[in-house]
Amino acid sequence: GEAEKIAETISECVRMKLPVLPPDINESLGDFAVVQIRLSDGQTKEAEGIRFGLYTIKNLGQEIANAIIGERLAKGRYKSFSDFLDRVHHKNLNKKSLESLIKAGALDAFGERNQMLFNMEEALEYKKESINKTQKNQDSLFALMKDQTSVPVLKLKETTPAAPDEKLLWEKELLGLYVSGHPLNKFKDKLEKIKTKIGDAKKLPNSMPVVTAGMIEEIKKIMTKKGEQMMFLKLSDYTDSIEMVVFPRVLEKFNGVIRDGNCIGVKGKISLRNNEPSIIVEEIKEMQN
Repeated sequence: GEAEKIAETISECVRMKLPVLPPDINESLGDFAVVQIRLSDGQTKEAEGIRFGLYTIKNLGQEIANAIIGERLAKGRYKSFSDFLDRVHHKNLNKKSLESLIKAGALDAFGERNQMLFNMEEALEYKKESINKTQKNQDSLFALMKDQTSVPVLKLKETTPAAPDEKLLWEKELLGLYVSGHPLNKFKDKLEKIKTKIGDAKKLPNSMPVVTAGMIEEIKKIMTKKGEQMMFLKLSDYTDSIEMVVFPRVLEKFNGVIRDGNCIGVKGKISLRNNEPSIIVEEIKEMQN
């Protein structure tokens, strides 16, 4: 239940080459579960992976998660996005929960994330009409079809696919961590040359010089008693995260590279307050591809 502990465990799985898979409406249970890895042709491999559960998705809720799982176990796998909308008529499958499923990657088998998000209103209208057709057996938006016995097809309008970094940020927002990759992967070779990882830096004694690198995950701005601006940053790498303190003089010099999601190298000193380590920043360098 703790995002940091889950991230730590998943990092260990990656080190051990154990596949950790994003949530999937055709594979996930409520909690984390071991699953057979399924190939694109529907066959399964001998290898097993750890699949994220639907309960882990923020803004989804256990009721709708249970409804999705229950329908699948009772009547089989979902065949398409429209099949999913046709079969899950739970009141909590609304714009917020459907958006969360899409952004978390749980519907990746049925389409590109940004395209499904772009067609959200059409999908919700399709679901509404599907419920009307099922419950009232009356003419609907799709009654103009010549073959009344055929299943209506939801046609999605084209749009620009989501960028890889955007999808990773969605995963971080809704699952608490990156699953399909990591924003730092493009700097992996450079990070391997950094001797002191953040996890190691947190074990250093007070006032010890340190050089490390990572991605800025949080930025907090405050004003000093003199009316000058300073910042507290959260820096993360594959191993851990640490607070960084940027005093006004340093901030004035390096303010241009301090952006949420930016990957940076840092030089500074360890500071221990109440046994909690942080880095007093002296220099910042933006990492380049």
